Amino acid sequence: MPRAVPESVPAVRIPDAKVALSTASVYPESTATAFEIAARLGYDGVEVMVWTDPVSQDVEALRRLSDHHGVPILAVHAPCLLITQRVWSTDPWVKLQRARAAAEKLGASTVVVHPPFRWQRSYARDFVTGIWRMAEETDVRFAVENMYPWRYKDREMLAYAPEWDVTKDDYRHFTVDLSHTATARTDAMAMIDRMGERLGHVHLADGNGSAKDEHLVPGRGTQPCAELLERLAATGFDGHVVVEVNTRRAMSSAEREADLAEALAFTRLHLASAPVPPAPGARGA
Repeated sequence: MPRAVPESVPAVRIPDAKVALSTASVYPESTATAFEIAARLGYDGVEVMVWTDPVSQDVEALRRLSDHHGVPILAVHAPCLLITQRVWSTDPWVKLQRARAAAEKLGASTVVVHPPFRWQRSYARDFVTGIWRMAEETDVRFAVENMYPWRYKDREMLAYAPEWDVTKDDYRHFTVDLSHTATARTDAMAMIDRMGERLGHVHLADGNGSAKDEHLVPGRGTQPCAELLERLAATGFDGHVVVEVNTRRAMSSAEREADLAEALAFTRLHLASAPVPPAPGARGA
């Protein structure tokens, strides 16, 4: 009797998630350089870090770069860093309003935002309800990012409020950053489990648990970068995976680009999952 031929099964399952390059990954080079590199290496788009580079703050300049290089802007990172306290206003709510407007004009689906610093008391007090209110006014996702305690020698300071571990509060969408889980010395996969279906955005980087936020190329630290990507593939994740790494120590533009090419290759390799094998006795087995 001829042997039954199994039905065709795809070799891998690849989710709809797009892989983007954070413009912060090319620092100290410019936002414009990030678009060039993203196009050359084959990234699906960019996430614009709004910071002191004037181009990152200029919606029309960003639109021209996107059109020129054929690289869509998938996300906007609001100016939440210490060095961006005066970018787009000193009022943190105005910053978020401008980030949302920029995302809407540029066709980006996500605004990434950090929880407030503890000294921003009024902002921190209303942050959770305020983010919900803003999220209900737009189709753009406000994805709140996990942070970490600040450490110096044997001292630890809780710099963010309400919490650096954003899963302790109620948000519609989360961003998980694996360099931040390394710095916080927390279990990244457990955090992702707590985020569940509200995980809408990923900052992919690595770290070794240093007190510094390292943002290593994925695979060069201790974080479960490959495991996370494979989990996303298996669950059909449809958000964005953004390579956000530190290339400041690159000795040349070619070395920086090689690091970003390695990060993209790592991401594409692991953002795929072997299909679930058919159950015993299933058709064609």
